[in-house]
Amino acid sequence: KDPWHSAFRSLEKMASMYETGPDNQPQYKDKHYPGGEQAWRARLAASSTLYVGNLSFHTREEQIWALFEKAGHLKRVIMGLDRFKKTPCGFCFVEYETREEAQNCIWFINNTKLDERIIRCDFDAGFEEGRQFGRGRGGGQVRDEIRQEYDEGRGGYGRRKAA
Repeated sequence: KDPWHSAFRSLEKMASMYETGPDNQPQYKDKHYPGGEQAWRARLAASSTLYVGNLSFHTREEQIWALFEKAGHLKRVIMGLDRFKKTPCGFCFVEYETREEAQNCIWFINNTKLDERIIRCDFDAGFEEGRQFGRGRGGGQVRDEIRQEYDEGRGGYGRRKAA
C-alpha cells in the first residue's frame, strides 16, 4: 500500500474529531438565516458550501480558486463585497461538488495562510443571492467597523476608530 495513502487516512481520522468548534458547534453562524435554528442545522449538515473568513481585502478570486481546488472540485466561488463600493471586504463562499470535498478543505486548508493571513473555513447552509454583501452600516463587514487595531490587509483601522 502507498505510504502517503495511509498517512492521509490517519490524518483524515484525526481531523474528523475537529469538524466543529471546541463546544461542538460550528465556528460560523449566519445570524440572519430565515428558517430558524433547526432548519439551519439541517441545511448545514448536508451542505457542500463553505464560508471563508479573515481574507485580505487584496485577495483575488483567482487565488481562492488556486488554493481551494487543492481540496476538491469547485462549483463556484462567490467573493464577499462591500455593499456600497462593490470591492472585496474580506470573506467569500466556496462551493464544492460534494460535502466530502468541503470537509477535506476544512481539514487541510482551514487555519492556513493566504496573503499573509490565517483564514477560517466553516460549513455554511448554502449561498443565496444577497449574502455576498457585507452587513455592516458602512457596507463592509461589521467586525471591520468595530476593529480598534490597524490591519493593513483589511483596510487600515476600523471605520469607527478612523472617524
